[in-house]
Amino acid sequence: MAGNKSYTIVEYFGGEDGYRCGYCKNQTGNFSRGMWSHTMTVQDYQDLIDRGWRRSGKYVYKPIMQKTCCPQYTIRCHALKFQPSKSHKKILKKMNRFISKGELQKGQEDCAGEPMDSVCEEAGPQELSKVHLKCTALTDIQKDATEFPSTTEVQKEAADATPTGSQTSQNDPVSVPAGRTASTAPKPGNGADPSRPLCRKAKELRKERRLQKEQMRQNGDGVSSTVSPTQPTPSQNSQSKTLEDFISESLPENSAHCLEVRLVRSNPPSPQFKASFDASYQVYKLYQMAIHKDPPDKPTESQFKRFLCDSPLEAEYAPDGPEVGYGSFHQQYWLDGRIVAVGVIDILPTCVSSVYLYYHPDFNSLSLGSYSALREIAFTKQLQKQSPKLSYYYLGFYIHSCPKMRYKGQYRPSDLLCPETYVWVSIERCIPLLDNSRYARLNQDPDLGDARAVRDLGRALVLYRRTVMPYAAYSRKRKGSSDEMEVQQYASLVGQDCAERILLYRS
Repeated sequence: MAGNKSYTIVEYFGGEDGYRCGYCKNQTGNFSRGMWSHTMTVQDYQDLIDRGWRRSGKYVYKPIMQKTCCPQYTIRCHALKFQPSKSHKKILKKMNRFISKGELQKGQEDCAGEPMDSVCEEAGPQELSKVHLKCTALTDIQKDATEFPSTTEVQKEAADATPTGSQTSQNDPVSVPAGRTASTAPKPGNGADPSRPLCRKAKELRKERRLQKEQMRQNGDGVSSTVSPTQPTPSQNSQSKTLEDFISESLPENSAHCLEVRLVRSNPPSPQFKASFDASYQVYKLYQMAIHKDPPDKPTESQFKRFLCDSPLEAEYAPDGPEVGYGSFHQQYWLDGRIVAVGVIDILPTCVSSVYLYYHPDFNSLSLGSYSALREIAFTKQLQKQSPKLSYYYLGFYIHSCPKMRYKGQYRPSDLLCPETYVWVSIERCIPLLDNSRYARLNQDPDLGDARAVRDLGRALVLYRRTVMPYAAYSRKRKGSSDEMEVQQYASLVGQDCAERILLYRS
């Protein structure tokens, strides 16, 4: 996927001190390890989130699960098998009613409408501005990067290194109106979509859909390619509506509102991202003040950039990847020509990862958190048609000990990541364990361990004095360096495979 010059470069921070928890408000109960990522490949980040890591801007952190007050379990939804629940359908219908008729019930809140990671994760890890100041200047790192040897040269040097332990085995902008793939969406500003059918009565449309489905069943083609073939096809029309049916529902031409979802790349920022930056920031500021009670001076433009615009993920493209490429994006929800909500997402080799969602407080009653999650699941299914491996939707962290954050478990089928073996376990099997204890080893096989546990620290890669070298060679140069415990801790958290690819900056 990436060329020889594409590396992940990180600076590791131990994170021994407790800090304020954004969930239970314990002032010193939250514990995590963290690292500042100057640049990161999408594959490395995919592997890291599959080991319980998560990013906030360029800061990548991993909760210390057995120590932290509110253990945070990585959760993923099987997008292809997802079927909206009754409460999800209610939210989708509410949005369609609002667009077609303008109905907006003020003051109504829906707990299922909590946004993805509604507790600002910027308050979760250590204060990022302080971490940023401790890091080496990015320009210096980039200068170092120009002198990197090729991947093959690094691998050869790693293979020749004297092992310190047992030998290891080798082993741009897209406008996406409802129901359209990114590649076929009309460009904004071109007026009405000529491919969209003229307004007809809802009864007539339902009858036509029913006939079409019956005809498809008779032809042996009854299941949409984006729905798991194991899902039964319900006989009742109201029950058989898929997520895509709700999102692409034909609305009358004289609808009260027009909603459009635009995908814009945030890193590197596309022209459309830059053009809409201020409007997007203003919505974020209102959201933080109204929903999270931030004082007006806290959600600054620099804080917004650092938290939700900066990303270590560079744009990457692959022949078997999605047309929009991999990396970091904002999905902007435009209502009648203005931004009302923004979903921050990462598109990775096997998933769409939700980072954050913020919206204009005037539309609180529309359950935009849940609505955006449903749109992002539908978007994942669209991308899977272009990239077969990309079939999961990651919702961030599931916190069973915080009732307000349990709503993520409603997007099923879903799995939680075992914090000891790093294998996925269905949420149904996890809930009884988490009801008994905040922290649990989710995989119940006592013989199973971490398949990517560190076996040979000497093969971990470091960047030292503008040179990439295995840790064993670095130790010899430093004549017995004193950082072995720190590097060992870092390597155990990222795993052997990532330790052999990621460059750990050493000053």
